[in-house]
Amino acid sequence: MHNKKYSNTPNFIQGLRPFSSSIPHGLKKILKKGGYNFSHIVDNWNKIVGREISDGCYPSAVKMTKEMNNGTLVLNVLHGKEITVEYSKKEIIDKINSFFGHNYIGQIRLKVIQERREIKEKIKKPEKLIKEFKNKIKTVKNINLKNSLDQLINAYHNKND
Repeated sequence: MHNKKYSNTPNFIQGLRPFSSSIPHGLKKILKKGGYNFSHIVDNWNKIVGREISDGCYPSAVKMTKEMNNGTLVLNVLHGKEITVEYSKKEIIDKINSFFGHNYIGQIRLKVIQERREIKEKIKKPEKLIKEFKNKIKTVKNINLKNSLDQLINAYHNKND
């Protein structure tokens, strides 16, 4: 039998452990920093602040205090929309705090960016590529599969025109 002072596990009554000891360490850090609240802000940004403001800015980070209140929201603001967002700071703070039900955000810091980058670019599809796909489909032996693939290519071609 080993001595208790050399044991790595804390002593708990009748095998019961606090909930915090069962959470992985990486998740504990995120929960302490309030990362789940930031994801709620990003997910509901259009609903919280409205279309006009959300077209000009988007949240990039939240910096919280240890008490998890009166944090700082960092917004990326499109060049040219700074004044609109600057005058809407108080309104944004009020809307976010009412969304969470307590004083979650105390101030907003703006970070000006040149333009919002489009993640999805439109792919140009030359007719040569479509003909190549149709030639490959002709080599398929299963008639049902061949018809389905042909319909898929036609639908994709019609959608993107």
